[in-house]
Amino acid sequence: MKHTEASSDSQLKPGDEADQTPGKRWYAVQCLSHRESAAAAHLQNQDFVVFLPRRQKTRRHARKLETVLVPFFPGYLFVNLDLIHARWRSINGTYGAVRIVTQGDKPAPAPVGVIESLRAACDERGVLHLGPDVRAGQSVRILSGAFADFIGELECLDDAGRVRVLLDIMGGRVPLIVAREHIVPTSDSV
Repeated sequence: MKHTEASSDSQLKPGDEADQTPGKRWYAVQCLSHRESAAAAHLQNQDFVVFLPRRQKTRRHARKLETVLVPFFPGYLFVNLDLIHARWRSINGTYGAVRIVTQGDKPAPAPVGVIESLRAACDERGVLHLGPDVRAGQSVRILSGAFADFIGELECLDDAGRVRVLLDIMGGRVPLIVAREHIVPTSDSV
């Protein structure tokens, strides 16, 4: 069995055949923790069309910062298949996959248009770029860089895709300018 890296090169692009084939839908597959890429590679080796959206994350280790790609939906990926013609039960026995998400005894399809929209928002590496719906005064979380996981107040947005965030550090409010895709609204935002 050949091994292929689960990259966006083997994934379909918006408007490709899988988006337009009657009977084909996108289904979620639950994966083992941190095994999404391995599951995607093994499913692709079985000729399944796989979509594994990713995001950039900055992690700190041994006094170093590094940016890595991690699944946007930890523990899940998506496959495009026609239940009538595909051997979908083999997904449950694939290395790295736990099971295809079902409702009763049949796989539950993702709502039409949701996965297609996510795929359209991905770049060539499969990294999802969603423009967060944010506004001035809102509480936001920094996603990457030296201040990853810090929470601050969004002060302003500009047309160039940059945002200015005020962080509470050492008893004062420090302004930080970051790219818009490196922030998300926090759950306590209104």
